[in-house]
Amino acid sequence: MSFIAIQFLTGLSGSVSLFLTAAGLTVIFGVTRVVNFAHGSLFMLGAYLGWTIITRLPHTPGCFAIGVLSAAAIVAIIGAALETTLLRRLYTAPELFQLLATFGVMLIVQDLTQLLWGPNDLTLPRPPWLRGFVTILDARFPTYDAFSIAIGPLVLLLLLLLFRHTRFGILVRACTENRDLAAALGINQRSLSTAVFALGAGLAGLGGALILPDTSANGQMDLSVIVEAFVVVVVGGMGSVTGAFLASLLIGELQAFGIVLIPKATLVLMFVTMALVLSLRPNGLLGSPILAPGHRTIRRMFPEPSRRLRILTMASLAAAATAPFWLPPYPMTVLTEMLIAALFACGLHLMMGPGGMISFGHAAWFGLGAYASALAVRAPLPLALLAAPVAAGLIAGLFGWFIVRLSGVYLAMLTLAFAQIVWAIATQWTWLTGGDDGILGVWPTGPVPFYWWVLALASSAIWLLRRSVRAPFGLALRAARDEQNRAVAIGLQPVRLRAAAFALSGAAAGLSGGLFAFDTGSVFPTYAAIGKSVDGLLMVLLGGIETAAGPIAGAVAYTGLYDLLLQTVPLWRLVLGLTIVGLVLAFPNGIAGRRRRA
Repeated sequence: MSFIAIQFLTGLSGSVSLFLTAAGLTVIFGVTRVVNFAHGSLFMLGAYLGWTIITRLPHTPGCFAIGVLSAAAIVAIIGAALETTLLRRLYTAPELFQLLATFGVMLIVQDLTQLLWGPNDLTLPRPPWLRGFVTILDARFPTYDAFSIAIGPLVLLLLLLLFRHTRFGILVRACTENRDLAAALGINQRSLSTAVFALGAGLAGLGGALILPDTSANGQMDLSVIVEAFVVVVVGGMGSVTGAFLASLLIGELQAFGIVLIPKATLVLMFVTMALVLSLRPNGLLGSPILAPGHRTIRRMFPEPSRRLRILTMASLAAAATAPFWLPPYPMTVLTEMLIAALFACGLHLMMGPGGMISFGHAAWFGLGAYASALAVRAPLPLALLAAPVAAGLIAGLFGWFIVRLSGVYLAMLTLAFAQIVWAIATQWTWLTGGDDGILGVWPTGPVPFYWWVLALASSAIWLLRRSVRAPFGLALRAARDEQNRAVAIGLQPVRLRAAAFALSGAAAGLSGGLFAFDTGSVFPTYAAIGKSVDGLLMVLLGGIETAAGPIAGAVAYTGLYDLLLQTVPLWRLVLGLTIVGLVLAFPNGIAGRRRRA
């Protein structure tokens, strides 16, 4: 009985910081409709700032509280500055480009924190009052954790009072429910958005500072906490603070008991729970359907390429075919990576552009294709490469059939859940995948012949994807995306169309994963990790989602920038983040989208 009680209290304590971060994220999304990828960076800044302030104050509970609140206030000011200087300029841009900008901010903050605080983990000294404990059923439980359990309900109560019984809360609820009507009533949405963003950032900073006695401030906490916060927000329901509180309790208890009872399932337990909740309640526990935002929506027409563009494409292919005769080895390696990245981005673009489906876990199909080719490495090269799109396409089609009925962030988070499950399986099934040691010795016959294989397969697959967009299948898919009710009325079947697009997109990603496995000579679980999915999103959004050439341009630009900065600049994340933010501000429709608009 004491074990159950202590684990239950541990789950409650662990859910507090998660709730504060998720509450800030859901408050920001409710008003601004910004999927803030930099929210984890605000959490991390709260931890670093809290450590800096608390270690310089007397080691008393009162000074600890002052340090935590001061860190939250500073992060709130940083959030307000971020909203006014960057995000406010992008409110009229498509929503996904705001996601791209906040990811650039996350890269910037990662290098700035390392520059200011160093690469080592920062642990908070524990004075006597932090080392105390209380006895519960003959078992000891830390006093600080018992105290922190009360913070979650207290913050929830204060937020509910703020949103339900103040003028500020009424305005926030009005903008959350209908931005256009709120604007027609004369509500100043600019100042309201700034205040809400500062509130959400302050909650994230508060969560980061409060977690210090139990963990250290480190440069990897931003990405891990943002994934968990997204899960909590989606399970609770987008825009529902109470839902975020209930979901954080659920996730906290699952992690507390799961790590003891089923430790091997801890990596995926949270995502399996999210998938089960969304299968029963597609809008989360307390969420409601998301109304159309006040931002500009994308009407993607994908016109036929001009004669000049066709000539340029043929000239580029001819130059690429002869590249081994005049390019040095390293540029040839970069060119091969660009071709593989372009195929990966074009496969994702088929989902996001014509299909209108956002994917946060497209690396799942990339990783499955890589492992399929690696496991078939003893077969002839064509058969080993064929195994990649077949395996990834079949699994993507089966998975897509069940989730394409969802849309928006809910569908995106389910794709992320599946990608995390694939990553966990690749990490733990060492008898098949080699675990973290990976599969080595996946080499083609030679670098130059393999390059021509990559050029032929990638260009052919990209051409087929482009043709499918303009074929009757692509037209029907775009009709189901833009006007689903009319599409059903004329006899189209949106679910089947989206499932087919999901499978085709997964097959393209699987082929790119198989090519990448032979290009690098190895396969690791990181091929299915979150970072690879983010790379795909960046390439598609950077190039522009409105044009067929966008993902190719984005893949070339992102791969070239990444390789160049990684080789030449020590603070490459800072420079890459600034470049991404600058490109988003200069080309709010993407590189290729700007060319088309001009």
